[in-house]
Amino acid sequence: MRAAVVGASGYTGLELVRILLRHPGFELAVVTSEQNAGTPLGEYAPGLAGLTDLTFEAVDVASIAKRVDFVFTALPHATAAPVVKGFRAAGLPVVDLSADFRLRELATYESWYAPHPAPELLSTAVYGLPEVYREEVRKAQLVAAPGCYPTSVLLPLLPFLRAGVIAPGPVFVDSKSGTSGAGKKLAANLLFSEAASNCSTYAVGGKHRHLPEMEQEASVAAGADVSMVFTPHLLPTIRGIVTSIYLTPQAGFDQAQAEAILNEAYGDEEFVRVLPQGQTPSLAAVRGSNFCDVAAVVDARTGTLLLLSAIDNLVKGSGGQAVQCANLMLDLPENTGLLEAPLVP
Repeated sequence: MRAAVVGASGYTGLELVRILLRHPGFELAVVTSEQNAGTPLGEYAPGLAGLTDLTFEAVDVASIAKRVDFVFTALPHATAAPVVKGFRAAGLPVVDLSADFRLRELATYESWYAPHPAPELLSTAVYGLPEVYREEVRKAQLVAAPGCYPTSVLLPLLPFLRAGVIAPGPVFVDSKSGTSGAGKKLAANLLFSEAASNCSTYAVGGKHRHLPEMEQEASVAAGADVSMVFTPHLLPTIRGIVTSIYLTPQAGFDQAQAEAILNEAYGDEEFVRVLPQGQTPSLAAVRGSNFCDVAAVVDARTGTLLLLSAIDNLVKGSGGQAVQCANLMLDLPENTGLLEAPLVP
């Protein structure tokens, strides 16, 4: 299966390249980058030297569509949609890693992003969280890979919303991400001298663009509108997201019930690991892998349910999850190309 990674020079695109180069079901045939067209991939990313002789090219949908069978798009929002539209018109299946097809409602997308370049495709896209929408992903031709923060939030949270054990009220979420989550953009807070030995909040007060995506999927799971207070932080590390979610459960809810809900949801899932009581998720345990580690703790003293998770934002939070979806779409074993063990140490 010949694949293209459109937008391969960013961190997400490079992660896709890294995975696809070892994937037995894909032949990486095309990599694009407008700014780096004509540059050998191994020269741009020396870590890939000797693993591929591909050269970046500019995006030419008509040309690329004749040479590949499957497309991954890793472009910025609003830039991705016209490209996706072109590949879908050519009959190619697409996994898109932008925000352009994650939101179900056009008005919601346009209030947070920009006028949508291909609104007619919104109803055809499937939200690419395999542990939740596996059968829908299998049948899809356009999959919207979730954001990294939403993946870290939704996987631990959704089982409890579906179970109906949470008291009404906002969901409080505290997430901390490595700097790669911001991509390669130049920004003062991403400079080494600013980020190192530091931890800071950003996009607080309901301003983070992943918020509507999380509220959308939480509301579907709960069968009612769910609002969130989401506080993201920037960590002085490169990869990974750790998330803590604070909920008020129904009276009498205990630790055994919390663990039972997680194990029922994910006991048979390969890439979501439910940690035993007494263990909590850590970045070191998931870095470089497609795993999401989750845990639940009931604080009997305050009556609070604490949900915890850790993912590598570039793997389970983007590139790895995109390949997981592609495997389902192509009827391949879901774990194909994704059983890389976490990097230890």
